[in-house]
Amino acid sequence: MEKQFGLRDVVEMKKPHPCGENRWKIIRMGMDIRIKCLGCDHSVMLPRRDFAKKMKKVLEHHEE
Repeated sequence: MEKQFGLRDVVEMKKPHPCGENRWKIIRMGMDIRIKCLGCDHSVMLPRRDFAKKMKKVLEHHEE
C-alpha cells in the first residue's frame, strides 16, 4: 500500500524530532522532500523513498 501525501500536508514521523515535536509540514516536493518541524521550524530534506519509509501517517491534508 502506497502512502498518499501532498504539498503542505502535516505528517507524523516514526521518530520525534530532538525538540520533542513529532508533527512536520511538507514544504517542498520533487525527487527530494523538504519537511519543516512544527515545533522549532527546523527543516530537513529527505529523498522521497526515505521519507515514505520514515513517515507514519498524514495528520492533516491541505485543502486547496
